[in-house]
Amino acid sequence: MNSKALTKIESVILIVIIIIAIFAAYILLKSPSSETIRIGILADLNGDTGKQVWQGAILAAEQLNAKGGILGRQVKVIGEDSDEETSRDLTVISSALTRLITLDDVDFVISSGGGAKGYMIQDLCAEHKKIWISYGGNDDGLTQRVIDDYENYKYYFRYLPVNSTYQISQIINELLQVREITDFNNVGYLADDSDWNLEYRKTLDHLLTENGFDLVYEGKYPPFDTFDFSSYFAAAEAAGVEILFPMSLFNSGIPLVKEYYDRQSPMLIYGGFLISAMSMESWEETDGKCVYTVDRIDGVVIGYPVTNQALPFHDSYIQRWGEGPTGHGAASYDIIRFVLSEALEKAGTTETEEVIKALEEIEVETTNARKFAFTSSHDALYQEGMIDNPDDYGHINTLFQWQEDGLLIPIYPKWLMEEANATITFPDWPGPWDNR
Repeated sequence: MNSKALTKIESVILIVIIIIAIFAAYILLKSPSSETIRIGILADLNGDTGKQVWQGAILAAEQLNAKGGILGRQVKVIGEDSDEETSRDLTVISSALTRLITLDDVDFVISSGGGAKGYMIQDLCAEHKKIWISYGGNDDGLTQRVIDDYENYKYYFRYLPVNSTYQISQIINELLQVREITDFNNVGYLADDSDWNLEYRKTLDHLLTENGFDLVYEGKYPPFDTFDFSSYFAAAEAAGVEILFPMSLFNSGIPLVKEYYDRQSPMLIYGGFLISAMSMESWEETDGKCVYTVDRIDGVVIGYPVTNQALPFHDSYIQRWGEGPTGHGAASYDIIRFVLSEALEKAGTTETEEVIKALEEIEVETTNARKFAFTSSHDALYQEGMIDNPDDYGHINTLFQWQEDGLLIPIYPKWLMEEANATITFPDWPGPWDNR
């Protein structure tokens, strides 16, 4: 064989070697050990809530990656700004979600989602076959869709909160407990006029009546630009409200609380949703005027050991970000750190159908649930009796009261209050508590 022939053979061999090397490199790059798991965060990244959601998600990813990731893959968190804390423009939200799915090519989507926004997100994720885990949105219709059209809507899971029917039932239990303590019976609510609390407002009236309460005041105000609550409190006082139940999701919680304190309103602010006034910073932000209010605060937010995961998360969040977490930050952290991680390890793959099956079967401890699982409709599982039993399924929903010197004291559930040997403190100005 001549030298020219050998050269040709060698050239062919070299080409084959190069092709094999390129193919091997491609396979290596696409192998499970080298691909990242891409988790999309849809939130108002410039808003307070969105910032907390983002920081909780980043912390979870960092902790997982430090332990080798999930299935040997690193976790990457990608955010798109929905701009929803100042605007509820569905076009902006839809565009942000579309970017996450198509341009960012995320494997999973995490966001809140109630009302029209929730249905839009659910439809888009179903169209693209992307698993969406919601950390907010109480519309029963979203989980009803899973029941009625499973094949189309099986991609939707709700981590927090549970459906509005259960939540309102729990609200009644909270009010029954405070009535047992105070004998107060006249209830009023003050709500931002938004879709997210529509189900509460619809059903609260008849459920209060069924349980012997008198709903004497129903206040609604514009959600984004209300900072003067004097007229609303005047109306509530005239109606004889003893327990005021706030539903304030946006930026009005601080002025609402300040108005209550400054006018020394003769009622107890109890439970409800005061999103911008239920963090560890609320004492400073209100100049201590949140004293006496009983707020819906996750135990994890204040470092109360409601589960084995609560304190480690609370402390690591402060160490990482230099500030305390909120419930939204804990929710995004839980979804990534425990729920998705557990499901992916159980499935052994990121393949959508297998992950859905795994999510339907997991049971895991989170920062706010000693046993977390999903129902067949992909809602968070709650079982009867969890209010009285800290070891049952579901999030441990807690109410704490701000008392003197900025102390937060557990008031609900009853077992938590008794465990802490706590009592409700009433304002030092005149009110219905003087007649107890």
